[in-house]
Amino acid sequence: MSTEAAKPVDWRDYYELTKPRVVMLIVFTAIVGMFLSVPGWPGIEPLFFGTLGIGMASSSAAVFNHVLDHRTDILMMRTRGRPLPQGKLTAKSALIFATVLCVVAMLILWFLVNPLTAILTFFSLIGYALIYTVWLKRATPQNIVIGGAAGAAPPILGWTTVTNEVTSGALLLFLIVFVWTPPHFWALAIARLEEYAKVDIPMLPVTHGEAYTRLNILLYSILLLLVTIMPYLIGMSGLIYLLAALGFGGYFLYYAIRMYRDHEDQELPMQMFRYSISYLGFMFTALLIDHYFFYQLSL
Repeated sequence: MSTEAAKPVDWRDYYELTKPRVVMLIVFTAIVGMFLSVPGWPGIEPLFFGTLGIGMASSSAAVFNHVLDHRTDILMMRTRGRPLPQGKLTAKSALIFATVLCVVAMLILWFLVNPLTAILTFFSLIGYALIYTVWLKRATPQNIVIGGAAGAAPPILGWTTVTNEVTSGALLLFLIVFVWTPPHFWALAIARLEEYAKVDIPMLPVTHGEAYTRLNILLYSILLLLVTIMPYLIGMSGLIYLLAALGFGGYFLYYAIRMYRDHEDQELPMQMFRYSISYLGFMFTALLIDHYFFYQLSL
């Protein structure tokens, strides 16, 4: 019998499994969807319970992702420090944690928000945690494009939390995140090209090369700029948002052009990846500010 005392479980390891920085951005886009769905205040109960349920469901999906990927995570520099590859937690305990988060999230959304949001959230969770992680990620270099639908769902979930319906505004917010996802992630894939190749994950730069991926990043960045102007064109947003879309989107495109032209700067892909995270936050903040500025003018 070992005399070594068992190490106590650290709650921070469970917290890290939820990918908190990623989930924060996801939840923020959902919250913006809630506010944009109505002219005024969306209501404290939908805001609180919707945020809680969507956040817990997103965290559950992240933990399932950790469990399903832990064997390849240990082979990649970017992920080998995660709790499961490090042996800080077992896959079984992580799976139980993910399941509890999922069940509680669904109960909150079904009974305290509305069934539509619960159903859409559940399919989004399944889309990311199972369809993307288990199948798409290793099946096709278009994994990010197809799987991006699950990651782009939160603004719709926020919208339905308040309105209990999916409208054109919700779909447009979905489209912005959907088009943003490929250039965002492909920049990271280029930066971590050797690691993805090592574990046989067919990311676009692994299967089609860097030059082709950089071209696709540029094309998607152009499309993203056009898509982000659409809220202004359909009257969903005003001049504040338009200026933000052109400014932040122009800088995003500037990075994409540099990526296309300069294959020597090894730091550039990670620089674009980091900016792309800030970019999405800036854009949804601009949507929120613009929405309430023009709402106050209409009073």
